[in-house]
Amino acid sequence: MMNFSRTFVLAKNVFQEVIRDRILYIIGFYTLILAVAFRLIPEFAATTEDKIFLDFGIVVMSVIALIVAVFVGTGMINKEIEKRTILVLIAKPVSRSEFILGKYLGLSAVLAVLVTMMTVIYLGFLQVRHIDHAMPSILIAVIFLFLQMSLIAALAITFGAFTGSLLAIVLTSSVYLMGNVTQDLLQFGRLSRNPGIERLTQALYLILPDLSRLDLKNDAVYGLQALPGATALITNAGYGLLYSFMLLAIAILIFSQREF
Repeated sequence: MMNFSRTFVLAKNVFQEVIRDRILYIIGFYTLILAVAFRLIPEFAATTEDKIFLDFGIVVMSVIALIVAVFVGTGMINKEIEKRTILVLIAKPVSRSEFILGKYLGLSAVLAVLVTMMTVIYLGFLQVRHIDHAMPSILIAVIFLFLQMSLIAALAITFGAFTGSLLAIVLTSSVYLMGNVTQDLLQFGRLSRNPGIERLTQALYLILPDLSRLDLKNDAVYGLQALPGATALITNAGYGLLYSFMLLAIAILIFSQREF
């Protein structure tokens, strides 16, 4: 039986550890990048600088969140194993499912704070420069960015549950890259008119996460009118959450079989 109080204690410890070690440096780095872009972009694109800055700010936000999700998520379990603290945790009345879920919730909380702070800084720059933007569009895109990064965090923890940190980073990064082109792969299979290739691309489409469903960066830049309808947004959000839960279930199953 899972004890949610123990799970939240683990999540709180993960959150405090990551926040204390990294978060302020990351936020400062993001602010510095935007400040440099704020100054240099008008020098190179005098007529389209507003659109470029709108796009650039969200792209950098997603890259930074991705780096945190991949590198922190893949190292969470192996870090405990290398320090032998996993033996202490398992010896206590903490189940392995509580351990995995606590790690995931803690990392998701870190990503939520990180994305929120970067969004505030991003919107601040837009206000200072008086750049026209659709606030609802940006906020919806940021929410879906968080859902996408939470899915990647679940993926990173799943790979970290049965491989070393380096291989987990490679696998997570590879799935992220392929997950952004799954619909293109499916279309390629149809255009090839080769039954073997078509079956392969269909299998990849079903197995890999369709991350394009959670990517609304272009919609945020080009305005609210380009956003999917409410039904599509709810469906895509549900898809992201369901895929994350499925990955966590796999991670728990694999981690339950490991011996230390």
